[in-house]
Order: sequence, then C-alpha cells, then structure tokens
Amino acid sequence: MLLYTISISRLILVALVLLHASGCAVNPVSGRPELTLVSEKQEIKLGTQEAEKIEQQMGLVPDEALTRYLNALGKRLADESPRPNLDYQFHVVDMAEPNAFALPGGHIYVSRGILALANSEDELAGVVGHEIGHVAARHSVQAISKRGPFALIFGAASGLAGLVSPLVGNIIGGLGDVTQSIIFSPYSRSQENEADRVGQKMTAQSGWDPAGLAQLLTSLDREIQLHQETERQPSFFDTHPPTPDRAEKTAAYAKELTKVSREPISISPEAFVRRLDGLVVGPRAANGVVQGATFKHPDLNFFVEFPDDWKIQNSPRKIIAVADAGEAAMVLGAVAEGNDPLDGAKLLEKNSERTDIVSGTNRTSIGGLPAARTQLSAEGKAMLDVTWIAYEGLIYQIVGLTSTKQFDAMKPVFEKVASSFRSLTQSERAAITETRIRLVAGRDGESIEDLRQRTGSVWSNEEIAVANGLSVSDRIRQGRLMKIAKTEIYIPTK
Repeated sequence: MLLYTISISRLILVALVLLHASGCAVNPVSGRPELTLVSEKQEIKLGTQEAEKIEQQMGLVPDEALTRYLNALGKRLADESPRPNLDYQFHVVDMAEPNAFALPGGHIYVSRGILALANSEDELAGVVGHEIGHVAARHSVQAISKRGPFALIFGAASGLAGLVSPLVGNIIGGLGDVTQSIIFSPYSRSQENEADRVGQKMTAQSGWDPAGLAQLLTSLDREIQLHQETERQPSFFDTHPPTPDRAEKTAAYAKELTKVSREPISISPEAFVRRLDGLVVGPRAANGVVQGATFKHPDLNFFVEFPDDWKIQNSPRKIIAVADAGEAAMVLGAVAEGNDPLDGAKLLEKNSERTDIVSGTNRTSIGGLPAARTQLSAEGKAMLDVTWIAYEGLIYQIVGLTSTKQFDAMKPVFEKVASSFRSLTQSERAAITETRIRLVAGRDGESIEDLRQRTGSVWSNEEIAVANGLSVSDRIRQGRLMKIAKTEIYIPTK
C-alpha cells in the first residue's frame, strides 16, 4: 500500500512538472485549451525529421508534374487553414494502397493508390483538405504513441519483434516509433469528424466543391470492400476509421457551405483525369518485382530467391522476407557503393560501435561475385547471418535473423538464399511488366463490360466501375474519358 502511494505521488509530481514545462495552449481548431507536451517548434522539427524517413523508407513517386500540381492544390487549401503559418508540403508517396496521412508540422502525403480512385479535383481537394485539418488540429501530434519500431516489418504477432536489439535495429532499420505511430495509428471518431469539417470548410473557401470528400469516401469504401479478402498494407480506412454514415454526414455538411467562386487548377474533370494517365497501379517495377518466391530488380539487374512459403515485402530501400511461422526473417538491401564486400562489414562495425565484426568476417565468392560472410550474436537472444556481395558498383547486404536456439536449423536456409543472388538473364528482364492507368474515350451507351473487352483492361468490371466512380450497370456517355489498367513491358532505366 505504501508503494502504491509513493507511485501515485511520483505520477502527480511528473504531471505537475510536465504541466509547468509545456503549459496549456489553445487548440487552433476547437478553440479549447489543451495540455500539449510538444511545442509548435518541436512539432515542425519532428515532422521534418520524419519526412526524411518517409522518403527513404517508403519512397516518393518520381513524377515532377504530378508533384507540382499536388503542391499547387495543397498550397491553395493551406492558405485557408486555421494554421496558415506552417510551411505545408505535399507529396505523392509510392504506395499502391489508397491512403493519405499527415506528419506534424505540415507534411501531407497522398498515395498513388488514392489518386487512382479520384475522378475530379474536388475529390482530391477533399482528401488533402482533410489531412490539413488533422495538422491544423494537431491530431498528428496527439497520435504519437509507443508502437514498436518493428511492428510494420515483422507484424504484431511475430515472435521476431522480441528479438530487437540495437544491432538488429541498425541492420534492419525501419520507419521508427514516431512515423509508425502517426501513419498507422487510427484517429478517433471525434478527430475524424473534426478533420472532415475543417477540410470541407477549406475546400469551399478555396473554390472547390466540399461534396468532393463524400464522393471520394464512397469510392474508397467500395474499393476496400472489393478487395477485403486480399492481403494488403494499411489503407485509408485502417487509419481513418469510417462510420456507417460518414459519407452521408460529409455530403450533408457540404450543403451548408458556400463555395467561393474561383477557377479550379484543372479546367474540367477530364483535364484532371488526364493528369493520371500513366500512373502505376499495384507494384512499381522500378522498385523490383516479387514473383512467387523470387525477387527481380530490373534497374539494379539482380535476382534472389527465398523459400516458397515465406512472405516477401518490398520497399524502395530493402526487401524483407518473413518465414510463414514468423520464426525467421531476411532483409536485403544495398548499403554502400564500392567493389569490396568487406567494406560492408566495416560500415556495420562503425555504425553499431562494435569491434568484432570485420575480424570475424570471411571472404568468399557467390556466383563468381566477391562476397564476405559472418555470423553475429545480438545480445544473446538473437543470431544474425550476414552476407555482403559486391555487384556492379554496389555492396548488397543480406541478413538472416532468428532466435539463438533456431539458428542452427535456419543457417542453411539463410546461406541458400544468399547464394541465389545473381544477375538477371536477358529474358527475365524482358519479361518484367507493370500495370498503369491508361485513358480511353467511352462510346455512347457502351457498357463497362464492352469497354473492358474492347480495351483489354486487366481490371475487372467492378474495378473499372469503382475507379471511374460508376456503377457496374451504368452506361458510358460518348467521349467520356475512362480509366482502365493496362499491363505493359517495363523498360529499365539502364
């Protein structure tokens, strides 16, 4: 009982210290006082730091014209924000799933997956305004939690999360606590409603139809229902929980707002849709492609094969494969430039502040390529099998991770994967494809099935309907620009 009293007293003392240090502030959206532990200066600094991690780990879509357009649209909305003093920046994140999120301080992200669902500038303005609303109300600061830095990589149920140590973290990397908490932690219902209303106000004040948010929410819901059986990364409704009547509420609220008379950036819905021509949907080949148990990177010109039952997750900077039962994982990525694989060991030794890595590394050869290999203990609870391969001016690091007691059983698997690393054959490179949005003009009275047959779209009738904001039974009017999906041969950059 005495211990309990002391603990409570300490908590009260800590709370008083924090209150004194941070003080109360008035929320710029609600107008109500709130206890804040993060100043605006700290918020901006935090957002800048995390934005760098987003670019490194998730990647941005390399489309300068699309990025300029998104910035122009976003800046107009931000001028009407309750916090117009922030330096808002807008990015298209290289994410196939339909998503949008905000970092503290004004970094706003929309995925190429959500762009593929938009059919007007009003709709895009609605979702961007919603994310600005989260920043304005400081929801993204409030979303910071204690989510573990490796939950995204291994999954919450994986036993590997318990093997994380400084060495493992240095090798595997990840988005980090803060970024994951902001991106993958859901907002509350009240926060969502607040961001909806703030965003719609900004949209109307900027000259766009505030009903666009309701229209995009409807398309998002249809798309998620269509693919609910498919394994995927978190999408918009995972992090922005919908209510059954949310689209209805936003549609009703739009009628209460008066849209300012102002020319849109795209002169028509057709002009907006034209901006999406060529946008990649699904995996982007420039990041490499997963085909069954194999990974092929056409630009970097390499091939590697994992065990058949492992789950492979690709990102711009690394490939992560996890055993079906979650008892082991492997991570592959380029860690340095050079032609000596031992430089990889030197770099890891430097970054991890250990002195035993280089001395314990042995030179070898994999498929005629210079390589080096070692095994490392990570604080006694995990073992790592690390291979470095020098190939075409880059040093690749292939790491196998498992518990100490599982290491002897998994070591042959790790070695087999590392030994599979090789150049792509010409036929393998030539066979790599990716799927892109293409635009075709509809014919008067044409059905979606007729359109699919005529154009050879790889989307199903339902997918075409959702992407174009139509019902499957709708007839297409003459000349309407329709989004379809075409699988095309990928042309490597080198």
